[in-house]
Formats: sequence, C-alpha cells, structure tokens
Amino acid sequence: MRLERSIPAEALDAIRAPLLAAGAVATDAPVLQPLGVLLDLTGEAMRSRLFVVSGDGGEEAALRPDFTVAVARQHFANGGGAGRYRYEGKAFRVAPRGSDRAEEFLQIGVEAFEAGDPVAADAEIAALAWASSAAGGRADLSLILGDVSLFAAFVDSLDLAAPLAARLKRSFAKPRQLKAELDGDVDAPTGEQSRIAALLAGLPEAEASAVLQELWSLAGIEPVGGRRPAEIAHRLVERAEAARAGRLDPEQAAKVRAFLAVSDRPEAALDAIASLAGPNDGSLKAAIAGWRARLAGLAVRSVPLDKVTLAAAFGRAFGYYDGYLFEVRSEALGAERPLAAGGRYDGLPSKLGVSATNTGAVGFMVRPARAYAGGGE
Repeated sequence: MRLERSIPAEALDAIRAPLLAAGAVATDAPVLQPLGVLLDLTGEAMRSRLFVVSGDGGEEAALRPDFTVAVARQHFANGGGAGRYRYEGKAFRVAPRGSDRAEEFLQIGVEAFEAGDPVAADAEIAALAWASSAAGGRADLSLILGDVSLFAAFVDSLDLAAPLAARLKRSFAKPRQLKAELDGDVDAPTGEQSRIAALLAGLPEAEASAVLQELWSLAGIEPVGGRRPAEIAHRLVERAEAARAGRLDPEQAAKVRAFLAVSDRPEAALDAIASLAGPNDGSLKAAIAGWRARLAGLAVRSVPLDKVTLAAAFGRAFGYYDGYLFEVRSEALGAERPLAAGGRYDGLPSKLGVSATNTGAVGFMVRPARAYAGGGE
C-alpha cells in the first residue's frame, strides 16, 4: 500500500489550527467499517475503490474510505443528540487504475450534528475548510459550491408528474442516468421483469430488497456479478416508475440542461437559476434566499467570494450528501484532487436506521498533504 508523502510538523499544525478552534470534541472511529453499509450509502460504483477485508464473524468489511460514515455511526450508537467532533487519522482507498496516487492518506476534519440554523452552519463549516486549506500556503485556491437540494427545488418548480420528478432528482448524482433522462432514453421493464418491478415498486427499498432475496431463495438462484439485492431492487423499481412516469418533453429537458450549465460567481449563478424557474417556484425562491444568506455568512467569515464558483451541476461521489456541497481546489492539483471537501447529509441518520433525530448533519475533511504548498498529493 503506497503512502502519501509526509509534511513538516509546523505545516500540519497550521492546517490543523482552525479545527482546534472549532469547538469540536476529539474523536476516533474504527478503521473497519461494514461493507454493506458503505455500499448502501455510497453506491455500488464505490466498491472498486474500497479495501475489502474479512471483518469480525467473517462478514465483509472495508477499511474506512473517509470518516463521515464512521463518525456518524459512532455518534448514533452512543445515543445521538447534538455533538460536534474533530478527527485526525488515516483513510484508505484503492487508487484508480493507472494512477499513482496515495492509497493510505491522512485526513483531518469536523462532523457536526447540531440543531439550529443550517444555513449558518453550512457557512461556518465551509469557512473552516477554507481556512484550514489556506493555512497550507497555496496561493491558487478556489471554492466550488453546489447543492443537491437546489436541483430538487428547481425540479419541483417545473411542476412535473411526481414519479418523474422523483426519478429526475435521484439521477442528479448519476451522470449517465441523468443524460438518459435528458435524452429521453429511459428504458422500461418488460415481461417477467415488469411484473417483478410492479410488485417491488409499492414497497420501501429495504422490504423490496428482502422480497427479492426471498424470490431468489425459493428459485434456487445465486446472483453473480457483484450486484447486491438492494441495488437490483432499486433498479427494478426505477424502471417500473419510468414506465408510469413518462419522460421529459423537449422544453422541460432544455430547462434542466440550462440549469445544469449554470456555473458562475454565486450571485450571478443564483440570478440565472431564478430566471429558469418554472411555474411552481415557491421552494426554489426559498432555496435561493437561503443561498444568499449562506454567501453572506461566508463573506463574514473571510472567505473571498471572488474565489468562489456556484456550479449547479456540481455533485460528489458519496451518495449520502443531500444538500449543500463544496470543495476547496488548487489550480496546480486540478479538480480531481481537492484539498478539502464536505457538505450537508441530513438524511444519513435515517439511512443508518436512526428513527428520529432533532439535529442536522454537516461536515468536512481536509487532506493536509494536498493543502501543504510544498506537497504534491
């Protein structure tokens, strides 16, 4: 396993300093995390990037690819409620094919489970990530912002049929699926698949997965190819919904394309998005007002807005993010190697089986070896 280069202690101290001042409690999290949980949250496409090992009891586990899920699981296992945590430790990912990037690397970060104003918390967390990244000495930084929920509010403004709107929102973080939606190339189930899909479509995804496993067991079928029951059930349900919901018409598709093309200084980007709104624009207006307050919060916290871009199509590979997103980038390292990244994941607790919580969830991580001006990872 290749290690990233080390950085001087004084540089690490400077990068760490904003986190120490954030009022967070130091914590750690187990290196081994349940593979099934990670794949359910991040998507099957992440499997190739995970170090898979045998965990306790012979169940498959993975070395933690980052800390967010690990810290969240630990927080809710300890009772949940409000909490703010600071971590520092190694994360592990398989390098992309043909890459010589680090497979074991140091992450520092903060995860906050707090009630209160989520917009203010978003601004604070991104400002902390910016301050920590800037402390590494690079002079070519930029901040890229996005928002899964802003896309959802825009889709709602178009007043689409509910199943079509839901399917379109789910496709946001899946470029190939989103392209198929915009191109009208959405397949529908036929024959036996159609009947199974119709059966599963009326069930929650966990129950749909259980039904599919039972059908396999009764039929003596052993699935191959690495696809999990939850993923297959999800796909069948999507295809059943596709048959019922229809497709975007050309005008609707053009509006969605125009939304996704917005990438500008934040105020200009918000103006462009507002101009694209459909007739049912109440939620979108509220989302844009929240964004203007968020930008004001960033400015108050000394984030230079002339270095900030709001990109409507910006998303992250980790599927548990469901709101505000950001990355701190260096021109020298490029878009594929962000120094810091984070966002809001209010829906993660329910995906972890937590029935109710009165807190939101937002956090970020920094890669010190990338933030350090003398580093190259």
